[in-house]
Amino acid sequence: MENTDLQDYSHKRFNILTGEWVLVSPHRAKRPWQGQNEAVNNEKRSSYDETCYLCAGNTRINGEVNPKYDDVFVFTNDFAALQSDSPTFSINDALLIAESETGICKVICFSPDHSKSLADMNAKDIQKVVLAWQKEYKTLAENPNINYVQIFENKGAVMGCSNPHPHGQIWSQSTLPNEVDKKNTQQLNYYNKNKSSLLGDYLTQELEKQERIIYENDAFVVLIPFWAIWPFEVMIVPKRHMANILKMTNDETLKYGEAIAVLTKGYDKLFNTSFPYSSGIHQAPTDGNENNHWHWHMSFYPPLLRSASVKKFMVGYEMFGSPQRDITAETAVKMLRNLL
Repeated sequence: MENTDLQDYSHKRFNILTGEWVLVSPHRAKRPWQGQNEAVNNEKRSSYDETCYLCAGNTRINGEVNPKYDDVFVFTNDFAALQSDSPTFSINDALLIAESETGICKVICFSPDHSKSLADMNAKDIQKVVLAWQKEYKTLAENPNINYVQIFENKGAVMGCSNPHPHGQIWSQSTLPNEVDKKNTQQLNYYNKNKSSLLGDYLTQELEKQERIIYENDAFVVLIPFWAIWPFEVMIVPKRHMANILKMTNDETLKYGEAIAVLTKGYDKLFNTSFPYSSGIHQAPTDGNENNHWHWHMSFYPPLLRSASVKKFMVGYEMFGSPQRDITAETAVKMLRNLL
């Protein structure tokens, strides 16, 4: 039975993956909104744009020409945030501390069709993206200078995406980024103590309660985590304990594509708009260790709050105190689940 105190009164929820808290204020969900409203652009795009740097056959800014690709296309980022040839150095001058960081950044085009997003693609087409993610993860993991591979997508101008062509990115680097380091520590501590997967045990509890589950198939569960920060934050978790995406069977890659398709289509229906978000896969480091404590998962962080034009801002208390949300995870689940 749903705990009504969680729906009526301010409280904190603990994020078991990061060891941090989020403030939940359900009573504020009724407050009137007189703040900024984002422009909503539902303009239909053509399947090909001659000015797009990512469309098949077009010339990118560096002069390279994209092949006439038919499904998924991956290339090294022309404006990579990480350099593979950066020299090794460190600075430790009292409280002035810095270290060199190297890596490889890639861009992955999900489809040659400029007009599409993942929400417009079927499970089999998304499976091709998943297979490309696996290939890139494996290739990058074999590089001795790469210890972590971050796969992610920024969708929509409101998320800072500079090109509407359906695409994501893959950044790989020599050390663990902050969020991954937190999750690595939390999962390792739990695994050492309980000899089981932190996310696997959490998933068992969520499946028993059925309060935050949006969708599930034979291999994956789509849910809003108990500790979610963003109003419609969602996590896709494999039912089977797997450290990274290479552990999936071919059938599981299709089931994963199905889970992504169902969620993204549901998102678009929520406010009748092409739903913006940042999504990313967190999985085991590629440091050569077994990393059996890891249970990989994919998170979606959408910024929309009440409508297609009202955005959730991380400001004030959230910048100086801790993250805060008004709409509870359980309320958000009901809104999304009713659209599937």
